[in-house]
Amino acid sequence: MIDLKQAFEAARDEYIQFDRIEKPLHPRPDLCAFLRLHELVPGKSHDMVAAAEHDEIYLDVEPDKLAEVATQEDIVYLTRCGVRYDTSLDSLAMFV
Repeated sequence: MIDLKQAFEAARDEYIQFDRIEKPLHPRPDLCAFLRLHELVPGKSHDMVAAAEHDEIYLDVEPDKLAEVATQEDIVYLTRCGVRYDTSLDSLAMFV
């Protein structure tokens, strides 16, 4: 199990470096992130977006479940797509 806070912190230099992803699951970074998250932690709800506030969306992925299955490489991939870990809300988020 990885520490998400540390993993996202270690990947911060990769933030929104989508062009560094080899063979992305989708050409759009947001959809690419959604697909990777669904592969890692299949969701039961219909929507990946759990909430939105101003210019941010919060994703319907339980951080604890992601931490159980994700590798550092997965976190780098997600970071390159624009996903970040919001420690104040214990949630995955993206700017829109």
